[in-house]
Amino acid sequence: MTDKRPNIDSLGNKELDKAEKDFKKYDESIKEMTLERMNAAPLADVEPQTKMSQKDIEKSKEIYLKPKRQISSREKFNEKYRDQYNFSCEMVRFVGENREIRGENIELWTKPYAGMPAQEWVVPVNTPVWGPRHLAERLSKCQYHRFTMQQTTGTGGDNQGNQYYGAMAVDTIINRIDAMPVSNSKSIFMGAQSF
Repeated sequence: MTDKRPNIDSLGNKELDKAEKDFKKYDESIKEMTLERMNAAPLADVEPQTKMSQKDIEKSKEIYLKPKRQISSREKFNEKYRDQYNFSCEMVRFVGENREIRGENIELWTKPYAGMPAQEWVVPVNTPVWGPRHLAERLSKCQYHRFTMQQTTGTGGDNQGNQYYGAMAVDTIINRIDAMPVSNSKSIFMGAQSF
C-alpha cells in the first residue's frame, strides 16, 4: 500500500484532506481508550438470577466442587506466596451465575499460582456450592466492556453520503459470569460482599 494520492481535481483533494483529518481524529480517540480508562467505567448493576431465602439456603444440599481434571505443573511453587495460596484455597460458599447462557453450567480452567496444577471446573449454576476462593474470584472477574458512541457533533462522513456522529466510549462493564457470595451459619465466608 502506498501513501501516494490519486490524480483528482481540487474538490476531490479537499474531500481526501477532510477524510484524512477525520480519520486521524477518530484514531486519536481510540488511542485515548487505555485499559485504565476502560476499567474506570461503572459495573452494570444487575439483579441476581437466584433469589433464595436464608431458610432455603440452610435447607439446600451441601455441594462441594472438585476439579473435573488436572494437569500437573513442572514449575516450582514460590514459598513466599504460601499465605496467599492458603487464603485463595479456602473453601467459600457461592452461587455461580451464567448471565450469557442462563441455566448452562460454567466450565473453566484455573491456575492462580505457578507450581499449582491447572484445574478444569464444572460449576452448576443458580444453586449454592462450596469451592475454593480462587475459583469464586475467577468467576466474578469474567467481564467485558460495552462500547457505545457518545452523541456529539458530526465527526465526519464518507463519499457515499454517510455522516458519522459521536466518539467511541466505554459505557459499562458487564459480568458475563458471576459468583455471588452466600452466607449462613455454617459458612466460613460470612456476610462479605465480594471475594
